[in-house]
Amino acid sequence: MSGFLSRRGLLFAGAGAGLATLLPPAAFAQDGAYPTLDAAAAGFLEAFGTPGVALGIVDINGGEWMKGYGLRQLGRRDHVNLDTLFAVASNTKAMTAAGLAILVDEGRLGWDDPVTKHLPDFAMNDEITTKLMTVRDLLTHRSGLPLGAGDLMIWPTTTHTRDDVLRGLRHLKPVRGFRVGYDYDNVLYVVAGLLIERLTGQTWEAFITERILRPAGMTTAVPAPSMAPLENLAGRHARLGGPVYGLGEMTLVARQETDSFAPAGGVQASVRDMLSWLRLQLNRGKAADGRQVWKPEQTDQMWAPQTIIRSSMGPTREEPGRALFNTYALGWNVFDYRGEKVVGHSGGMNGQITYTAMLPARGVGVVVLTNAEEGAVLNGLRNVLLDHVIGASFDWLGYWKTLDAKNKRQVLTDLAAAQTGRPPGGPSQPLDRYVGLYRDPWYGDMRIGRDRRGLTIEMLKTAAFKGPLEVWGPDSFRTRFADRTVEDAIVTFRFEDGVVAGVTLKAYSPMADFSYDFHHLDFTPVR
Repeated sequence: MSGFLSRRGLLFAGAGAGLATLLPPAAFAQDGAYPTLDAAAAGFLEAFGTPGVALGIVDINGGEWMKGYGLRQLGRRDHVNLDTLFAVASNTKAMTAAGLAILVDEGRLGWDDPVTKHLPDFAMNDEITTKLMTVRDLLTHRSGLPLGAGDLMIWPTTTHTRDDVLRGLRHLKPVRGFRVGYDYDNVLYVVAGLLIERLTGQTWEAFITERILRPAGMTTAVPAPSMAPLENLAGRHARLGGPVYGLGEMTLVARQETDSFAPAGGVQASVRDMLSWLRLQLNRGKAADGRQVWKPEQTDQMWAPQTIIRSSMGPTREEPGRALFNTYALGWNVFDYRGEKVVGHSGGMNGQITYTAMLPARGVGVVVLTNAEEGAVLNGLRNVLLDHVIGASFDWLGYWKTLDAKNKRQVLTDLAAAQTGRPPGGPSQPLDRYVGLYRDPWYGDMRIGRDRRGLTIEMLKTAAFKGPLEVWGPDSFRTRFADRTVEDAIVTFRFEDGVVAGVTLKAYSPMADFSYDFHHLDFTPVR
């Protein structure tokens, strides 16, 4: 970590420089194991090299507290402040759910309506699931699709549209029965966004802005990446330069976002905005100006657990935050923390991760917005804030430093075990026989070419997926995408009678985000 510490003066020249608004209510006066929340934020930023973070607490029976720490972007002196915009990513899902709740209130649809009642062109991989899928099912991650299925239609930056996602759904193969278990997805939230568009005649962006963001008092928030002003936008940072993405030095990375995925994760918002959003939630849909954005009973619907994610034996002395249960509701996780019910959600975008959480019984919510892909910072500061509210204490910094080091050692072990060096063997055919156009039924086209150095790859819907191929075993090649901020893949050709019959891919790195679902692709030649 010496590379991060060498930047210590730059990283923390602005620590604590963001403005705080109001004083924490009396309930927040105890800081647990930390002298102040300032010390907690500075400790995590320094330990993990994250450039900046914004923290906030809202109490509907009291005041609110919020503060920015550190830098918006490495190499610049602009500090994170209360209006710095972050990609809140999948925290957007609860806003899409709230949009549907409004339409339920208006009688335009019901939670348990079949999706096909409102989207006749909706289809899953099999006829039975297509008929049974309800509006509620779109939001609960129990469709039977595998984790992250179809995400390459929305990530990284792509030319796929929302209608492309809808058409592609029918080609995504399930890995379990309908409503049998939990597998997180994004594409069905894109469908939920399309449902809002079809019923209202507005774009999802226009509807969410008019009916959710502005009534909530989210004055600087925008619903999609392309709408974010650049003057106070948090930078994106990740570790590059190591054996795989996620290891190495903290580096500024390019944004990888497309507006088409906005209903699943497009909102860009500040800590001030997100506290306003949590206040609206905690007030059961009642806005600050007195209007009822959605009926209180819809809050019960959105917070009601629908799908079991996991369970455990609960907290221990070594891990006091471990949940007895974790479930998914409508755009929210519902779990327990130190014996209290929490309604929350995380958000992950390349170079930024965020968290919102509420303790409904207390009428309190917390927000953590970070500008680097450091899960230890996100989860650690979330727990610090929750403990701050509850009046508990634990050395979360020490806990996450130990766990982060252990996880990185495991990744290196996994890399070695997977023999990520070049396996023996190589092409079984002349290279010209690999060249051609290939098509996957849900993703689209991929072109394999050849230049003087060897084979090349270009996945035509994703500009970043372009570059040379390196021999990587029997009829397998590793991509060397020119854009090093996206994950590489192993590309394997299957031959029949000397002719390519199919091409499959898998992510090269064991740390690759699940949204790089290369393994769900199945290309065949376009004759």
